[in-house]
Amino acid sequence: MNLQMLRKLCMSLPETSEELRFGSDLGFSVKGELYCTTADDDEGGVSFKVKESEFREMTQREGIFPAPYLSRFHWVYVIDYAWLKDKEWEFFVKQSYELVKAEGTNDI
Repeated sequence: MNLQMLRKLCMSLPETSEELRFGSDLGFSVKGELYCTTADDDEGGVSFKVKESEFREMTQREGIFPAPYLSRFHWVYVIDYAWLKDKEWEFFVKQSYELVKAEGTNDI
């Protein structure tokens, strides 16, 4: 996985928008709610939401930490694309999208 592949994956999900967030970070949102964020180059890490039941296990894996400022909402920070396999990236990004999208419908 790399930035170009991550962007392609995120933008393939319905109603996804991309915007600069937090300075130079890219944010991917569904219906205005952020589900994935990354640096705008291949050097930075990636943050996304996981299920509450997965959070502890994920953050015990090497290269994955509680996301700064977002960990209370069960977001993780992966320090480099190499720490997950491509299939894992696809699974977790899509899961984050679905979790955030479902939360958004609960607010209505």
